Parts: sequence; structure tokens; C-alpha cells
Amino acid sequence: MTQSAATPLLQLEGITKRFGDFYANRDISLTLERGEILGLLGENGAGKTTLINILFGHYVADAGRILIDGRVLPPGSPRASLNAGIGLVHQHFTLAANLTVLENVMAGTEPVWRLASQRRKARERLRALSARFGLDVDPDARVARLSVGERQRVEILKSLYREADVLVLDEPTAVLTPAESLSLFDTLTRMAQHGLSVILISHKLDEVLRVAQRVAVLRSGALVAERAAVELDRATLAELMVGRRVTRPRRQPLEAGAAVLDLDHVTVAGTPGLRDATLTVRQREIVAVVGVAGNGQRALIELVSGLTRPKTGAGSMTRNARPVVRADADAMHRLGVARIPEDRHEEGVAGDLSLWENAVLEDLHEPRFARYGWIRKAAARRHTRQLIADYDIRCQGPDQRTRLLSGGNMQKLIIGRGLTTGPSLIVACQPARGLDEGAIAEVHARLLDARERGAGILLVTEDLDEAFALADRIVVMQNGNVSAPLDGPDFDSGRIGLMMLGERPTHTPGDTDHAH
Repeated sequence: MTQSAATPLLQLEGITKRFGDFYANRDISLTLERGEILGLLGENGAGKTTLINILFGHYVADAGRILIDGRVLPPGSPRASLNAGIGLVHQHFTLAANLTVLENVMAGTEPVWRLASQRRKARERLRALSARFGLDVDPDARVARLSVGERQRVEILKSLYREADVLVLDEPTAVLTPAESLSLFDTLTRMAQHGLSVILISHKLDEVLRVAQRVAVLRSGALVAERAAVELDRATLAELMVGRRVTRPRRQPLEAGAAVLDLDHVTVAGTPGLRDATLTVRQREIVAVVGVAGNGQRALIELVSGLTRPKTGAGSMTRNARPVVRADADAMHRLGVARIPEDRHEEGVAGDLSLWENAVLEDLHEPRFARYGWIRKAAARRHTRQLIADYDIRCQGPDQRTRLLSGGNMQKLIIGRGLTTGPSLIVACQPARGLDEGAIAEVHARLLDARERGAGILLVTEDLDEAFALADRIVVMQNGNVSAPLDGPDFDSGRIGLMMLGERPTHTPGDTDHAH
């Protein structure tokens, strides 16, 4: 390298980005040293995504510049960023499932269908990278057959194959098991030891403190803190992010009531679908469903939400002690089922509609919002203004386009829309995924309030910390199967992690307790 060892590998100098009168980034200056892991934190809407988009050339800063190894990075050029050695691993993977690991890694760098001898060299290089960084994966395996953790390794290997010097990881543990997360931390540490630099974006504060050497915190588009990780703890980090002390609510013991949902040996077709699933959710309790993504959670959610039906003759579903016959989404909503979908952008809202349109979208059968086929706009706007006030939705008012909300505020709108109807059953799927510490605390408080008011909650989550904090009982989904429920004394991350991977842990008394 031509530059002095004292020159930071990455320098952001006075980065400013404005959208109209709104400052997404305001005069941000930040460095990244060689072999350093930097945690980049902030609330939803704090400016992290904008800053990364500028780094990758998707946006052009209004002011400031970026230097890589002392050289100015051409603005607005993703190709220049890639050529400069900047790699990004998205939270949602961008792999072609029908191709092999090797074909995915080679894609975009060289012809996939090149001569066998050249492909052999590529395979040998990939194997060397896998061994060097502890990223064990078969180059000839089809991506469709890989676990979530293995797919993430492929994403990292894609960047390493392209000779990345800076690797940006966006919420890398959001879909990993505890064991896979530990493996990732080992990989990041090994990468840093080999001189690679990492920017880690995460809302899991304990993980950032565990693996990062330094932490930078954005708030309202500005850099408000930059400290060594050893000087920080979780509470201090949360306060720096939000600007106030943040305390997550605690679940209080409550006596569960009558069953609001009963699944009795239900099977739903699909891969993996549901296989002979038995599950009960009662009033004033939260039942958490945990598991690696793609193990039947979607089939369960769609069944309970009325988006799919059980296989004919394969089990039954009961709501409030009454058999569910007409299980479509509208019928389930009328039966008091509120849904918080996994993907708030694709399933939770219609982004181009206003807040007020989204707020009443599922309730247009109610006379207060529609009559004789005409929407009562004044009533809908009044209702939305109340939602905005009650749920602290930070926006420009009921007429704002919903897609312009930050992720946390969009989630508040979805939760407010569902909970204000007074549902007896709430299906909450990844309700806090991708949210900052303050928004997580608020979402959890809303769910616990609904539980206290008598609702039963089916919480589908891949975050064991969230499950342990909120759930009265936990079931594990693996390959379409629903385990017997575990009660509080049996909540153990190691044991549940093994169950998520399909391994049977040693027997404990809670294993046989399948009483609902």
C-alpha cells in the first residue's frame, strides 16, 4: 500500500445529505482503521441507511467526501465503491437459489460458464478463503439447500472473493440461531486479525459490545457519540441512541384464561407447511414460536390469519371455543384476530397510500369508516390523528405517504391499527425486527398491555431474547413440526438452539408437559 500505516482505511469527511428541508445526514465525519470492527448504531431514521447508501454510491452527498486508503472515492458510483474494496452483506440475502455456491460467488466478477480449468481455479480460491476465515461451505452445493447461516457465509464470501477491504454487515444476526451468531462473531474477529475492516450495523446492543472495538452513534442525522466499546454498556448505548433513558418493560405474572386459539393436529400443505400441529393460545398469555426462518412459520401465520386453510380432514382450528369454518382473512379479522405481519413494507402497508388510508384499510366494513360504498374520510382522518397521538407516530400528519415513514414509525402505525380494534387474538410476526432500542421497548409495552387487557398473543420471532422477555410459553418450529410447549423454567438458549436445528436435547421434565 502506498499510504502510511497511520492513514485510516476509510475516511468520511463532513458528509451531509438533505432531502428537501430534511437533513438525513448532517456534517458526519468518521474513520475506520485497518483491522477494526466499528459498530454503527442509531434509531430508525437516524441516518445510518443514507450514510451507507452514500458510501456505496447509491446517493450523492450534498457536501463532504469519502476517502479510501487516502484516495477520494468518486461519488455516485457503485462500481467505483466495489472496485475500491467496499462490500455489503444485506440483512435480506441476494443469492440465486437455483445456482451453486461457486456460481453465486463468481456472478458479476467473471463468466459463470467459463472453461473447466478456470472454474477449478475459482473453486480452489473459494476453498482457500473459506479455510482462512472459518467460513465452511461446499462450493458445489445448491444455495436452495443451504441453511440461513450457510447462506450468510456465502454472502460474506462473495465480498471476500471480490477482494473487499471494508465489509458492511447490516443486521447480520437477525435470522441466525444463537450458535450461528457465535460462529459469525468468530469469523468477524478472524477477519479483523487478517487486516479486514468491518462496519457492523445492528440493533442488538449486547452483540455490538461483544465484537466491536469502537462504536459510533447517529441521532437525527448527526454523529452524537464515538467511543471505545470497553467504555460502554447496553444502557448507556441505548440512551445515546434515543436521547433518553430506555428501559424495556417486564412481563408480569398473569393467570391465563380461556383458549382463544386451538389447533388440533392441523396439517397445511407446502414446503415445509405444517405437520400435525397442535397448539393453544389462551387469554392473557403470550406464546412465542421460535425457529430458523423457513421451518413452517409462514404456514402457521397464514393459517391463523385466514390466508390459507388446513388440509382437508387433517385437523381442526377453533377460535374462542367455536370451530372455524370460513377461514378467510376477512372472517378472521371479524373474529377478532389482529395481524402484525413480518414484512411491514410488503405486507403491512400500501406505501403509496396515505397514513389515514392505511389506518382504516382493514376496517372498511365498519359503518364509522364507510357507508354505502363511500369512505368517510373525515372520520378516517380523525381516527388516524388519534392513532398518531396515542402511538407517537412521527410524521407530517394523516395525509403523508406511508412509505416516507421510518421503519419504527411504520411499525407503530401497523400495531396501532391492529390493537385499537380490541382484538382477542394478536398474531405478531417479528414485531421488533430492525427497530431501535426505544421503538422495541414501546412495541413490547404495547403487546404486554394487550395481554393484560385479556388478549392472547401468538408471537413469531427469531430473536430468543425477545421470546424470553415476553413469552409465558415457547414452542419451537422445525421442518413444519411444532414442539411441545416449554414453560418459563425451561427457557434455555442452548437447549432451544439445539431444538431449532432439529437436534433433540437431553430430557427435562418440561419436555413431557404438553398440556395447554
